[in-house]
Amino acid sequence: MMIENFPMLEKCPVFKGLSFKEIIALFTQIHFQIKKYSDGQIVAHEGEAVEKLYIVLSGSVKGEMVDFSGKTIKIEDIEPPKPLAIAFLFGRQNNYPVNVVSNKESQLLIIPKASVLQLFASNQVILLNYLNVISDRSQFLSQKIKFLSFQTVKGKIANYILQLRTEAGNGSVTLPLSQSQLAELFGVARPSVGRGMRELHNEGIIEAKGKEVKLLDIARLKECLV
Repeated sequence: MMIENFPMLEKCPVFKGLSFKEIIALFTQIHFQIKKYSDGQIVAHEGEAVEKLYIVLSGSVKGEMVDFSGKTIKIEDIEPPKPLAIAFLFGRQNNYPVNVVSNKESQLLIIPKASVLQLFASNQVILLNYLNVISDRSQFLSQKIKFLSFQTVKGKIANYILQLRTEAGNGSVTLPLSQSQLAELFGVARPSVGRGMRELHNEGIIEAKGKEVKLLDIARLKECLV
């Protein structure tokens, strides 16, 4: 399988800002592999050393954990053209934190660590993209830990809105995330986010219209943090 068959690589976070022609040229200089996985096939096992960068080209894969009772818990789905475990390729504890399993017939681009380093050396854009992806993920997880400290969904929403207000510097904010993304950030189910937003709206604390939120009673919004 040729890399020329996957123009979606232009949209991969690692190659952001590069044309597909430039990407193809870079791949003529490195070792890589495109491998097919069948539905349910294991891509990587939890605890296995991360020695290669995987990028989903078609299909999809999922990260999942198995608890002590044998119950499988899905962590997330990874769709094309996203990379897998990008933050675990380097570092002392560079092991997969979960099992990676193909959701359906999928194709993955596999780049050895040495080739990734070669890409970094030959193209600064790729290096900066890689660092940005890791940084964005770290910031997201930091926010998530912060939101998990609030006991109620309303408290999580209130903290998020107040944080946006501080950044915007006014009494109205635009939510940059969808309710599904907020649910992931808060560690709750999506319907809980919608219910919490409605409660704040119905109580006259905020006025929510889609992603536009007007702060009506900041004092009461802050009380939700307790």
